[in-house]
Order: sequence, then structure tokens, then C-alpha cells
Amino acid sequence: MAVVFRAMLVACIWSAGCGLTLAGPVAKQTNSATAVATPPPPPAAEQPAPTPRVRAYLFRGAMGPIFSRGMDRLTSRLQEVGVQADVNEFTICRIIAARAIREYKEEPLPIVLIGHSMGGLCSVIFAEVLRDENIPVSLIVTIDPAHATGNVPLNVERFINIFLSDSVLGGGDVVAEPGYQGHYASYDLKDHKEVTHINIDKMDTIHDQVVKAVVQLGTTPMQVKGETAPLRYLVPQDEPLELWDSGIPQSARTGDTLQRLATVNQVPLWSLTQANQLSDNAPLTAGQRIVIPRHLMPVGQQPPVTATTAEAAKRSATPSARPSRGEASSDKSSSPRTR
Repeated sequence: MAVVFRAMLVACIWSAGCGLTLAGPVAKQTNSATAVATPPPPPAAEQPAPTPRVRAYLFRGAMGPIFSRGMDRLTSRLQEVGVQADVNEFTICRIIAARAIREYKEEPLPIVLIGHSMGGLCSVIFAEVLRDENIPVSLIVTIDPAHATGNVPLNVERFINIFLSDSVLGGGDVVAEPGYQGHYASYDLKDHKEVTHINIDKMDTIHDQVVKAVVQLGTTPMQVKGETAPLRYLVPQDEPLELWDSGIPQSARTGDTLQRLATVNQVPLWSLTQANQLSDNAPLTAGQRIVIPRHLMPVGQQPPVTATTAEAAKRSATPSARPSRGEASSDKSSSPRTR
């Protein structure tokens, strides 16, 4: 009986009808002829965005908890991207400025000041307090500040004013101190009838651009040196608000038109006509100084120097390049008004 069983077992092992075929060795031979596909490596973990190293101080206007809630929303958005930001009433402006001085002396980080209505007035006072301590302010953004708002002090590197010139509650057309060398841009939205003193601080388009500017300022050094031209705009009714930092002068070449320069620099035509006090189809002469609005960019992203910008820089560095009295008067609107 044992002999019969042994014979059956051997027959089963070598037969195809039994489930115990030599599958193992066959598989090994197959695998040796065809490489086994290895799974792709897991995707590299995304590097967290660098934390913006900047302090932002925001201020509400009068009756701020009711009418300046946009400053709270903007503060929250800044905090969400890692900015050290807080919001306060304009009435304690000098108290917060004293705290900022202590914080800066402990750890000198770029300072950003943002204010709506009386909070805008507070932002300029805040900068004046820091000026007396020789502390620079990297950026101020005033949003329809009060008429009584003072001049932009010389320790401010970048200043942006967004206002409604026909506003009774705000309407502050803030200007710079004589000798101001920073970046200056002013935007009057009075032709945008949908914008009021009560809702201007809550506009998403302003929040989006301010958050982007603050984050760039806090994560990458910005190019703030070199020749600059101030901007003063009355934003047309049907045009979106784009917050350029300042203008940069270029030299027109033979055959240039404002339309061509607008296309090349990717800016709207109206921004050139207003910045240079010229009509849409005004003829340009070779070498004529034309102001182009621009955004400040991280140093590593600076565009290559073009022939026109190089020529403008060369002219500004030589005494013979200074404009005549007639040229200076024609460019009056391209400079920040001073009191």
C-alpha cells in the first residue's frame, strides 16, 4: 500500500493535472528574462514656503470695529501666510510705535504699516516716530486716509496711497517730504463709483496685492535702489486697480510710440499717458524721457537692462542729462507733490 501511495505522489508531482506543478522554477526563469518593473519613487515632499520675516502693524479708522473691519480681514490674511501682523485702533498709535521700537531693537525686521482712514494718518505718524529713532520703514499702504494726514517722511522706502479725492471721511491726497528718494505711488479711485470710504478697506483686489507685496518683502530682498520716478494716477472708471510701486524712466527710440511702449512693457496705455502727460498718439522723439510704471521685484528676478533703460541711467548720471526748465515743468505730474 505504501509503495502504491508513493508511486501516485510521484506521478502527481510530475503531471500537469495536479495543482502541485513546478511553478516556482518556471517563474524564476521568466523573471530572469524580463526585469521586474520597480515602482516609481514617491514624489518628493513639497518644501514649505519660507516664513516671511517682516512685522506688519495695521490700524483701523474712527469707529474701527464697525467701519474698518477690512483691516481685521487683511490682518488675518497676513497671519495665515506667516507674517507677524496685528491690528489696533488708531487712538493708541504712539503706544504701538513705542512697542515697535523695542521689537526692532531686539530683532531688526522690515516694518510694514497699513491703515484705513484715521488709521492711515496714524501710519504716517508711526513712521515719523520711527524716523526720530533712525529706524527705516519698508512699506506704508494708506487706504483712503484722513485729509489731515501728514507728509511721507524720508525714512520710508515705499509708499502707496489708495484714496478717493472726493471723499469727506477720507480723501487724503498724501504727499512726500521735500527730498524724498523712495518709491511713491498714488491712486485716486474717485471715478470708481462702486467704491466708497466704507468699503474701500474691504476690497479683495487691494488685499490680494498688499499680501503679495508684504510676503515678497519678507522672504526675498527687494531691489529698491536706482533711478525711480513717482506715480500719480486717476484710475479710469473701467480699468482695474493695479498697484505699481513706482515708475522707471526709459529713453524713447526712433519710431517708438506710447502704444508700442505700453505693449512692450505690458502696461495699459492710460498708465503711460497719465504718467507722462501725453495724449495717446503723441509723437515721441529719440531720447525722450518716458516714465514706465513698474513693480519692484526680488533681486534675483530683475529683468535684464535694456538699451532704453541703460541710456536713461547714463543720462541721469551726467550733468548734461539734466532737463531744461521747460522739460522739468512738463514733467511736474510725475513727481510726488510736496508741501
